[in-house]
Amino acid sequence: MITLFHSPRTRSSRFIFLLEELGAPYEIHYVGIQRGDGTGGPDAANPHPHGKVPAIRDGDETVFESSAVALYLTDKFPNNGLGPQVGEAGRGAYLTWLAYYCGVLEPGWMMQFANVELPRPMAGWPPVAESMAHITQALEAGPYLLGDRFSAADILVGTTFALFMGGPMLPETPLLRGYVDRVTGRPAYARAAAKEEPAAVVV
Repeated sequence: MITLFHSPRTRSSRFIFLLEELGAPYEIHYVGIQRGDGTGGPDAANPHPHGKVPAIRDGDETVFESSAVALYLTDKFPNNGLGPQVGEAGRGAYLTWLAYYCGVLEPGWMMQFANVELPRPMAGWPPVAESMAHITQALEAGPYLLGDRFSAADILVGTTFALFMGGPMLPETPLLRGYVDRVTGRPAYARAAAKEEPAAVVV
């Protein structure tokens, strides 16, 4: 049984989606976090060392950070094919997209949001426009980041696009709109949305 430590309307929401896609046995432990508007605060029940989400617990194992959680879950529950396994074609591309999400996309977006610009040689990631050109190229060959195969990498990237697309950080294009609609139109996404808030869970 996987325990997902979750706070509504955060990065942990997409892991309800992933767990539903995987058909994995799981429970949701709702925790408080410090919100961007200054509300909330650390929750002693949350195992994340910085009081963030997502984090999962699987027996004696605790895993946090989105890319690590995605990889752990798709390796543990391989039957639905949400992540190529070791030795399988596409494994390298899958690992690359997971790392690209956390190591390139998120830092770039945060710098743009904070209106901070580092000299290119100092930053380990390109400007947002450059990374989005790379994603656009991948999706033109798509329909998913791994071509015809939907994966947990699409859950990370597609749900993030769903949140921010159309705003100043992420202009909407027909290609991106189609991608977001493919990701969020899956039945598992609707099942996850029904479990987003504690009051929505039926015991």
